[in-house]
Parts: sequence; C-alpha cells; structure tokens
Amino acid sequence: MIVGMRRRCAGFSMIEVLVSLLITVVGVLGMVALQSKAIPYTQDSVQRNTAMMLVDDLVEILRASTTCTGTNDCMKAPGAQFQAAAANCIPTPAVATQQIGCWANRAKASLPGADDLAVSSFYICRSVLAGDITAAACGTDVIADTEVEIQVAWKVKNPSDCLDGGANGMCTYKLRTRL
Repeated sequence: MIVGMRRRCAGFSMIEVLVSLLITVVGVLGMVALQSKAIPYTQDSVQRNTAMMLVDDLVEILRASTTCTGTNDCMKAPGAQFQAAAANCIPTPAVATQQIGCWANRAKASLPGADDLAVSSFYICRSVLAGDITAAACGTDVIADTEVEIQVAWKVKNPSDCLDGGANGMCTYKLRTRL
C-alpha cells in the first residue's frame, strides 16, 4: 500500500521537463523574431506618416494658391529642381512657388536621405492618367479635368524595410488628388 502511494506522488520525469522546456524556448524564439521584424516596420510607419503629413501640407499650399490651381507654375517634374525657397520661411512667404521651396526644404530635413532624392524622385505633376509624368507639366499642359500626382521618397538601409517593397533602398509615398 505504501509503495502505491509513492508512485502516485512521484514528480515529473526528465523527458516531460525537457519537452516543456523545448516548447517554451520555441515560443520565446518566435517572439524574439517577431520583435526584430516589428522594429523596422515601426520605423517605416513613422517615416510614411511623416511623408503623408508633408504631402498633405503641400496639397493645402497648392489649393490655397490661385497660381497653383490656375496654372502649371507650381508643378515639378522628376529630374527638375524645386523652385527656390524664400530667404526666410517664417513667416510663410506670400508667393506660392517660394512656399513650395520652403516645403521642399522641410521635406528634405524630415525624411532620411530625401536631400539626395529630391531632384530625381520627388515630383508634383498634373496628369489625366495615374503615373503619366513625362511631359512639360508632367503628364499634360491642360489644367481642366486633371489631377495632381505628388510623390516623395526617402532612403532605408535594407530594401525589405519598406512596406511597399521599396526598390534600391528607397521607399516612396504617392498621392493623387484633384485641386
């Protein structure tokens, strides 16, 4: 009778302990891998949020100016320079093209590597079709019934860090809207 009691009160076997330890280690390693992926995605999310706010600011500059809504003076094709900023951006300059120059300086300072990409990968284009950024005002010289497409870009260390699968270590944010 006493021998039967000892068998029921016996502890875990070594195999049971090792199996539970293995399951715990696999779970912890999975969480560490998840954390290592979460950090670059969080950083991309912060940069993408900054890009969205910058593009929204630019859209408001374009909408507020009759020069920008009525002509193509405020457009910037890929490969072209931005208009020069005012000597002092505070207070906000009265001329729309100088406001866009101040905006460009702020964008270059806010997004990593944007200073190198501002000429080649930033654009403000009117177009009838999405992605048509090739003519004088990018896609068209016509102002009526066109939309404005805006793109900003920034650099990342690893191309896989971009949620949009950025090419050559460059992430982009693009907005298409009607003024």
